[in-house]
Amino acid sequence: MNTNPILAPWTTPFGAPPFPAIRPEHFSPAFAQGMAEHLAEIEAIAANPAPPSFDNTIVAMERSGRTLGRTGALFGNLVSSHGNPALQAVEREMAPKLADHGSRVALHPALFARVAALHEARATLGLDPDQLRLLERSHLGFVRAGAALDDAGRTHMAAINTRLATLHTAFGQNVLHDEREWAMALDTAALSGLPDFVVEGARQAAAERGQDGHVVTLSRSLIEPFLTFSPRRDLRQAAWAAWVARGMHEGAHDNRPLIPEILALRAERARLLGFPHFAAFRL
Repeated sequence: MNTNPILAPWTTPFGAPPFPAIRPEHFSPAFAQGMAEHLAEIEAIAANPAPPSFDNTIVAMERSGRTLGRTGALFGNLVSSHGNPALQAVEREMAPKLADHGSRVALHPALFARVAALHEARATLGLDPDQLRLLERSHLGFVRAGAALDDAGRTHMAAINTRLATLHTAFGQNVLHDEREWAMALDTAALSGLPDFVVEGARQAAAERGQDGHVVTLSRSLIEPFLTFSPRRDLRQAAWAAWVARGMHEGAHDNRPLIPEILALRAERARLLGFPHFAAFRL
């Protein structure tokens, strides 16, 4: 029996993840197994000796990667809602590996050849409107990922994707660090005019920090209603200024050194795909 609760069958009510049993150290091996299974499935689809069809190519791709998808959805939920240093370390470890895996799938020449053949013949396949839409979007996704590039272009694209994954992870973690570090104490007068649920949220936020009274933090569930309902312009201004300054403080969590490289790599990726700049690619 698999002792990794992520990979073992989930017997919890409604098939929910067994959260109490899951530890940060379970994710790396679960991701590794998920990527290995997914790549094996992709290789089997690409090497299928039968002519490409909607079922043996598009549907097969849609059904592939179940373990990886389940692991990724679970991890994404936890790292965004309950991210701690251990989970963030896993995120930094896995970001480039997952990007590399995504490139191996999206830039797979034989797999793209099957999708391209179906797309070329799409008017003759007798597909339902939803099937045709899926085929067209799948083909477009491959093209925009760089699958139509030559060998050198695909290699270059994969390297860009891997580096961007690392930079984007660092960027997001820096923002999250600043969200957690900042808090503004609210005295009795500052609570006046706030709805009860905001007051209670501020009390809970203070308790979570081992403090008495009330604080407003940069947690979206607290900062947004505070900015909406607080009648105190000075406090709203202080909270808003802290919100927009996330990741813009000197030190280890400053995103400003990362931004030029992110922008340069995005522009390079766009040019590689034949667009004049990143905005044209996005639009």
